[in-house]
Amino acid sequence: MTTPTLNPGLLDADAIRTSVDVVLEDFLTAKTRTTPQHHLPCLSGLLKDFLSGGKRIRPLLCVTGWQAAGGGEDTEAVFRVAACLEMFHAFALIHDDVMDDSDTRRGRPTIHRTLAALCADGRSPDQIERFGVSGAVLLGDLALAWSDELLHSAGLTPAQFGSVLPLLSQMRTEVMLGQYLDLAATGELTDDVEATLTVVRYKTAKYTIERPLHLGAAIAGAGPEVMEAFTAYALPLGEAFQLRDDLLGVYGDPESTGKSQLDDLRAGKNTTLIALALRRSDSAQAARLRSLIGNPLLDEKDAATVQDIFAATTARQSVEQMIDDRRTQALRTLDDAPFTAEAVDALKRIARMATVRNS
Repeated sequence: MTTPTLNPGLLDADAIRTSVDVVLEDFLTAKTRTTPQHHLPCLSGLLKDFLSGGKRIRPLLCVTGWQAAGGGEDTEAVFRVAACLEMFHAFALIHDDVMDDSDTRRGRPTIHRTLAALCADGRSPDQIERFGVSGAVLLGDLALAWSDELLHSAGLTPAQFGSVLPLLSQMRTEVMLGQYLDLAATGELTDDVEATLTVVRYKTAKYTIERPLHLGAAIAGAGPEVMEAFTAYALPLGEAFQLRDDLLGVYGDPESTGKSQLDDLRAGKNTTLIALALRRSDSAQAARLRSLIGNPLLDEKDAATVQDIFAATTARQSVEQMIDDRRTQALRTLDDAPFTAEAVDALKRIARMATVRNS
């Protein structure tokens, strides 16, 4: 397949997603065809299936950052770096599902559940579970290695590579720190709203919005002014993106989100929504929240009780307002940003897509 070209003057989100998907498809197909190892086609097939259906927001922002900083005629390098980001995201999600012991992702079984089912015959339940988890860790590691391969085969000039690599390294460090902070806070409920927002900044805002924009801009040779403008836009929008995810985790339709409304509550995820509710609740409400959130046996009735307390403390309403405020803040930065007009329009559309959604 030939990678579709992007008209630099038109940032079409569907065209960008299609172009990145073609790069990923060609890469994984080549891996299947060129290996003498008969197990690798199965693993690359699992990755290909896992990669299907994602929002591709990081690749979209990478290409938008490239175009905003001036872009150019040659899109091959930026599409390949964008695909590298999506492959890295696959690694992060596969490991995240293992850490959270999640059953579903995008409406389908998670990788560790899929691998466990594939080896179920003739093994004990403990062996099946261990194989699924261990296999998923290895497949995630493979996705990480292949994300590097996509980067190194992108055809970047030495100057471009010298600009991109430090940003990519920072992004990887930041998201690992964010994941660690999230893991450390899980099950330890707190009313410290600022602590929850620190997790959001590293786990999501920088990883999902800021660094993809920076990487695309670096390929285009952007200077400090452009990078700073992207940061001003990205951090509030990234926080709003994660706050919307937190609400969807409790109120979202499983048919749209691809996971149960109970998962985050059972896991005891310490979100801004929960911190606000604890901060504003009376002693009885706080005790009820602490007894239910993090309980692996929490059911629909319990979830309804938690939602009632969120409503009574206006925590949900406040998170919605925080999302609106941060989206407005992000959009205001575009008024004087040194970006192309097409990129400004695209970034406005992305701001809405990131914050007004049901999945």
